[in-house]
Amino acid sequence: MNDKVKQIIVPFILMTIFDLGIFYLNHGQNFGEGFAPHDGILLIAGLLFGPYGALGAAIANLICDLIRGYTPIITVLSAVVGFGISCLTYKLWYGNYKGRPEVTSPKLNNTYNILLFIGITLFSGFLYSVLHGKLFYLLYPQIKVESYIIGYRYFFNFINSSFIFGIIGLRLSDRIGFISIPKTTQNVSKEKFYNYLRLAFPIIIIAVVIIDAVFTLNKYIAIGEVIIIISIIFIYLTKPITANILVKKSKSIPEEIMNIFHMTVLVIIILGVLMSYDPILLTAVDYYLPISMNEIAISMMMLIDILLLIFLVPSLAVLKYIELKVIEPIQSFSRIEEYIHENEKIESDGLVNIYSKYINDETEIGTLARSYTDLITFNNNYIENIHEIESDKERIKAELDIATGIQASTLPTEDITTDAYIVNGYSHPAKEVGGDFFDYYELNDDEVVIVIGDASGKGVPAAILAMITQVIVKQLIQAELDPSKVLYSLNNQLCEKNSESMFLTLWLGVYNKTTGKLTFSNAGHNPPLINEDGKFRYLNIDSGIVLGIMEDFDYINEEITLTDEIVVYTDGITDANNEENEMYGEDRLLNFFNEFKSDNDPIRPLLSDIHNFTKGAEQFDDMTLLYLKIK
Repeated sequence: MNDKVKQIIVPFILMTIFDLGIFYLNHGQNFGEGFAPHDGILLIAGLLFGPYGALGAAIANLICDLIRGYTPIITVLSAVVGFGISCLTYKLWYGNYKGRPEVTSPKLNNTYNILLFIGITLFSGFLYSVLHGKLFYLLYPQIKVESYIIGYRYFFNFINSSFIFGIIGLRLSDRIGFISIPKTTQNVSKEKFYNYLRLAFPIIIIAVVIIDAVFTLNKYIAIGEVIIIISIIFIYLTKPITANILVKKSKSIPEEIMNIFHMTVLVIIILGVLMSYDPILLTAVDYYLPISMNEIAISMMMLIDILLLIFLVPSLAVLKYIELKVIEPIQSFSRIEEYIHENEKIESDGLVNIYSKYINDETEIGTLARSYTDLITFNNNYIENIHEIESDKERIKAELDIATGIQASTLPTEDITTDAYIVNGYSHPAKEVGGDFFDYYELNDDEVVIVIGDASGKGVPAAILAMITQVIVKQLIQAELDPSKVLYSLNNQLCEKNSESMFLTLWLGVYNKTTGKLTFSNAGHNPPLINEDGKFRYLNIDSGIVLGIMEDFDYINEEITLTDEIVVYTDGITDANNEENEMYGEDRLLNFFNEFKSDNDPIRPLLSDIHNFTKGAEQFDDMTLLYLKIK
């Protein structure tokens, strides 16, 4: 169903139910006698649904008045007045008033909106009751004397039922989202005219009260007052809505507090209505007061309104104080959300200006303001430091990339293949650079050097130590072919000025293809694998001590006749872990080489086997492998 049709039908049905329902329950009372809740439907229909809601309520009221026995002329005029008053509430709510914090759809979520709702209700109720009193005075001569009383009846019925339907209707429409939000316009050319026209309303009201009090009322005065009031109402209805309407979906603390307040007001009004219908109470009052039962009901409503007013004034003062001292600061603090962006500094200037109003407050609000200000400062300093760190990190990463390239360039990139042997190696650092290294090079036509080392630690320090060691070994081996003497000299050089107590393991060998002899010396490195008679085993060698710890240590040379293959590795190979924290281990390494029955390079197949074992788990040690195979 079209929304506009719904906006007409809903007030039409409500007006019909409450108008005729109460009429028949009250046994046909008219002229505002008793409780007439349908009067409040006019206000809430216009407030929630705009002109279409006002039209639906006015048509229903016209039909109901005809059924109730009013004359056609008073029925039509009453419908016109009802439509105008209903639309007026809509225009008044969406007005741009000085000091209004924000224009929203009809909500009783702060003291300003509550006071605005009360003001619109009282103002509309006064116009509605005055116009109906005048109309009954003009069209029903037999009740001229009672026209003032009729006006009072309509006024108290209008404001009481408006409060009841207003509180219920506004909460219900907000919950189900069924409400008419007007389209705004930027045409403010006649804004001043309408502002002056709005100021004319209270002036006319005061004038009507004075005229009616000073002069004897006659039909010409009544006609003039009705024409002027209705004319001003309908002229004001042509006012375009220029306010910026804020549609809020989220709940707020003020709204939760106001809900309790609304329910209290609602209970008081409903109790007043129930009391005005209590036969025992009405009979007792009638016994002591010389007024009719219907007037007693209105008097009871008037009494409840006075009590409600006594309750409202201090309650609204307390609510306003809470808004100023608690709610507004919290709402100001909550604005920090729009300034917060991931990995960015908080735009502090605007927020600090907001919080500065409360910094000197000695209450919890002041503590919160100071804490927020400090938090913003600390956060911005932290983000600034993070940006500096990120900049340094990028610079370090660039430098590490260069270091990675430099370290990779120091390692052999091609195998050495001759008629007598093949030598090849592989190294993969756990970080950008690592402490493992290997090297091989031919010293002359007969001899080839193979070396593998593992510096303590990881990263840049270990890489520097490894590269220094690699260079020194290459220099020393040129002058001295004895591996043990090379290690002796190397160890003494590394021990000098070793303030960081860094060390490394190293295995150094020299193979002579003519004699088939492999002479080697070990400085705390893992024993190599050697293939003899088609089967690999771990070579039993002297362990020595690591380099860089103790000066003048005598390393020893060992010698074997190499007939097939030797494999030297670092502990990153055997210490590779899987997700269950199991290590690849020396047994798996030995089994791999014993099961690898191929003349091809074993490096890639070994790495694949390790990868299958670790299942992609992160590795924390460098992995290096070097082998020499005799043809």
